[in-house]
Amino acid sequence: MTSCHNYESLPAARRVAIFGGTHGNEMSGVTLVNQWIKNETEIQRPGFQIKPFITNPRAVEKCTRYIDTDLNRAFTTENLSAEKSEDLPYEVRRAQEINRLFGPKGSQEAYDVIFDLHNTTSNMGGTLILESSKDDCNLQMVHYVQNALIPMSCSVLLTEHPTLKYAASRSVAKHAVGVEVGPQPHGTIRGDVLFTMKKIVKHALDFIQLFNEGKEFSPCTVDVYRLTESVDYPRDKDGNISAVIHTDLQDRDWQALNPGDPMFLTFDGRTIPYEGDSTVYPTFINEAAYYEKQQAFVITRKETLTVKGIRVSQA
Repeated sequence: MTSCHNYESLPAARRVAIFGGTHGNEMSGVTLVNQWIKNETEIQRPGFQIKPFITNPRAVEKCTRYIDTDLNRAFTTENLSAEKSEDLPYEVRRAQEINRLFGPKGSQEAYDVIFDLHNTTSNMGGTLILESSKDDCNLQMVHYVQNALIPMSCSVLLTEHPTLKYAASRSVAKHAVGVEVGPQPHGTIRGDVLFTMKKIVKHALDFIQLFNEGKEFSPCTVDVYRLTESVDYPRDKDGNISAVIHTDLQDRDWQALNPGDPMFLTFDGRTIPYEGDSTVYPTFINEAAYYEKQQAFVITRKETLTVKGIRVSQA
């Protein structure tokens, strides 16, 4: 018999948003959200409100990542509390508006769940991004989605980190879920990527409906890849990139990188190996949008989280 201490009673999710276009050139989310704004039939579920929403319309119109600054890094306390002014970057003003509509961030009035849809040029496949290892509701959700997608895989990136803070648009919600699918060149649409994203969203909404209707989800375990550090490209004395991702590492997101394995390849053909002391799992490998952030990939470590069972509270 399972102990009641292994279960958590949580309130029903009554308001859910689906964000697309946080980066205006990531076309799967833009396309799906625009379709759902026109016709919500596909995402409608009984018992809760679902709002599809284009987060950065100016960037979407121009098919560019952002106008002034990255919206998906703009939801800091400083930005959200800044005095309103036309002198603020467009994305900071937009973050304040989104926080007003779906937040305020950190409050009981905030939306219950926000799904933020993204594309990557990296070979990550379907990925769910979580911000907390303590959010049993989100962890149960990804466990449900992973099982529903079998035999397709769906990795979980855990961005919980003491210093690498993203201040993402989805962080306005009580339960923040990033949906990242690739590889897809920015500004384009790939059918397989778009339909993978649609399946992930469908199963996640199914989970919320089942939870709200009283289905209990038993304690489980979830394998996650915990973000530990960001790795830049090798650079010369002038700050210019002096090596590329090694061909043995390219497109190998989520695969083991062992000490001594090839990591970078200099322009004159010299291999630079990984010099860490243990096996790690790189992802966002050679993401096009991260060149400006001086990031060749991020390093993650694989771990298994123990998740409490959840049930909807009757209050």
